[in-house]
Amino acid sequence: MLSKSLSQLIVGFIAGVILCCLLFAWILRNQIQSMSGQVDVVQLKFAHVLPTNHPVHKGIVHMANRLKEISGGKMDLVIFPSGQMGDETKCIEQVQIGTLAMTKTSTAPMGNFVELMKVFSLPYLFRSAEHFWRVLDGEIGQEMLVRLATHDDGSATGFIGLGYFDSGSRNFYSKEPILSPADMVGKKFRVMRDPVAMDMVEALGGSPTPIPWGELYTALKQGVVDGAENNPPSIVSSRHSEVCKYLTLDAHSRIPDVVIISEKVWNRLSLQEQEWLKAAMQEGNRKQREIWKKSTAEALEQMKREGVKIIEVDQDPFKEAVASVIEKHAVGSLKDVYNRIQLVE
Repeated sequence: MLSKSLSQLIVGFIAGVILCCLLFAWILRNQIQSMSGQVDVVQLKFAHVLPTNHPVHKGIVHMANRLKEISGGKMDLVIFPSGQMGDETKCIEQVQIGTLAMTKTSTAPMGNFVELMKVFSLPYLFRSAEHFWRVLDGEIGQEMLVRLATHDDGSATGFIGLGYFDSGSRNFYSKEPILSPADMVGKKFRVMRDPVAMDMVEALGGSPTPIPWGELYTALKQGVVDGAENNPPSIVSSRHSEVCKYLTLDAHSRIPDVVIISEKVWNRLSLQEQEWLKAAMQEGNRKQREIWKKSTAEALEQMKREGVKIIEVDQDPFKEAVASVIEKHAVGSLKDVYNRIQLVE
């Protein structure tokens, strides 16, 4: 029989061999993971209110794909479309506190957080799509992105602006034709919860009615409102063209969409991760512009097939009617930015 000390020695040796094997297996597994590119992935939740067939969603998907490629699989956007995380304001608030990493929102509701953003809601601010992008790609647009991080009192907003997406020109669509502002008198039009947009509809003779985007189809069908205003891709993707058979191309505004990220989330990213995200945003922006242009043409054609009458109008009566809105809201620092935008060739 083996002595007690010898037995303990053998047991200790066997235990040591097993421990070494386990340690070797762990090291080998990590080496294999490193060689195969299996690494910890930084996942960022990105929510928005638009459906998956919308060109902005497609731009976000492209951004997500490029982020994964640029980062070598180390970063990933997890997209929650169609208002899964709430309306635009709720998404903004979640980004503020850091429970949601990113969202895409119109700059219109951002005016409730940063006063200067209201300049983008001013009617007929931009002369054309080309003028729109010259401003946003230039000094003014980049300054506005930086400005998003700070409240008017100088305190932090809790979010950071990453970049813009195209949202085209906004136009009135309704159940009855609108040939001039006179045709809007006494009718209710859905607008965003934005003081400038509400004043604009009032100046044109209509009654502004803020309704969440996700509830608008039912509101139009039930006659809660007589019409609304938006761009052609959004009208089609939301199926509003099934209810409203008249689209008036008055192009009263071009309000950009903006992508924001939680400051808390941003500060947790490394400098390299921040650069990857910026690069993906830029590429998503370029791709989304291409998609938007194509989608707008396709949306107008689809609306025609669905029996929607596309009405070309003289914009001058609309511009004259809303001049008082510009005068009312373009004051102080907003007036300075408005004037600078008008000077951009």
